[in-house]
Amino acid sequence: MALLEIENLKAGYGRIEVLHGISLRLEAHTLCAIVGANGAGKTTLLLALSRLIPIREGRVTFDGRDITRASSHSVVRAGLVQVPEGRRMLASMSVEENLQVAGEAAHRGSAGSGVTEMYERFPILGTRRSLAAGSLSGGEQQMLAFARALMARPKALLLDEPSMGLAPKLVETVFEIIAQERARGTSILLVEQNARKALALADYAYVLERGTISLEGKGSELLGREEITAAYLGEITGPSSR
Repeated sequence: MALLEIENLKAGYGRIEVLHGISLRLEAHTLCAIVGANGAGKTTLLLALSRLIPIREGRVTFDGRDITRASSHSVVRAGLVQVPEGRRMLASMSVEENLQVAGEAAHRGSAGSGVTEMYERFPILGTRRSLAAGSLSGGEQQMLAFARALMARPKALLLDEPSMGLAPKLVETVFEIIAQERARGTSILLVEQNARKALALADYAYVLERGTISLEGKGSELLGREEITAAYLGEITGPSSR
């Protein structure tokens, strides 16, 4: 059984339906990429999985549990944690306070040991621990976003455009972090504007087009498909999908 299984999921905003019956699977200890044009519904999918917008129809199972109607907090505590688009720091709070809040929200207890572990994994954050999160560079904020999510000790990460707005060197760093986390056994569902890098790293991938899955397969296989190369592997610099 897949760690995360989505069956015929429909979701949207107000009267507008964005996702029209999405079905996909994320196997344990693998990385699954979701690629598609702006407006295809990629971010909407992650918001629905995190229970931040309502699921209108369908079923979502995570780690053997039906989470279709679960609260967003219970989804995090079950081990399904999102790193949102745009980092979304508590900008006026320090790096350490951001980590403590994340840990306490996930586990209702002391976050001290987890904070120490994050400083070991992301040494730059240790040197910035007393600074306001809003004063960090884009790359440092993305590391803090990863660290905040990892404070919840996730079984699976939902990553929404983690390389957006970063310089090429920092993009490489972000993908190294993603690869390292996958190697540590965390399952990852990755929505990413850099489709080439996402597919190169992915064990499996889905192409999302106008709210439906139009193609799926191993990441390496989709990289070799001419129609995917033409449609999705150019340099993408626009805003992320909603």
